[in-house]
Amino acid sequence: MTTHAPPVDRELIEAAAHVARTRCRGDNHTMAAAARTQDGRIVTAVNAYHFTGGPCAELVLLGTAAAQGVYELDTIVAVGDRDRGVVSPCGRCRQVLLDYFPALKVIVGAGHGTRTVSLTDLLPESYVWADHQLDAAETEPLSTS
Repeated sequence: MTTHAPPVDRELIEAAAHVARTRCRGDNHTMAAAARTQDGRIVTAVNAYHFTGGPCAELVLLGTAAAQGVYELDTIVAVGDRDRGVVSPCGRCRQVLLDYFPALKVIVGAGHGTRTVSLTDLLPESYVWADHQLDAAETEPLSTS
């Protein structure tokens, strides 16, 4: 059986690279992320580094997208400053992105080896937070009459 990887969204990589080149300055902002919405728009963000563990660019992007009324993302990529290229999401980002957008595609790899993979490929046999939440009916108090 032959499977075909989704095409790499070069425009999305360039959008993130442009933000990394023009907005990432100093130690506080070292990564940029870009995501394509379901309707084709591109949302961008940068990380907010802090020694206490500030949010990665991908997580800042989730808030930025929501602030713009975007709740459906198709593909995401992160790019490092100083022309470091595409950087795969860290474990925390992978889990958060999975919980928000289980069908999300992620661009990973370097140089000509970039490829688009599903988020679930990056987290096989993963814990899905929503699968373990109680239904509203299960949380209602039992009648005592």
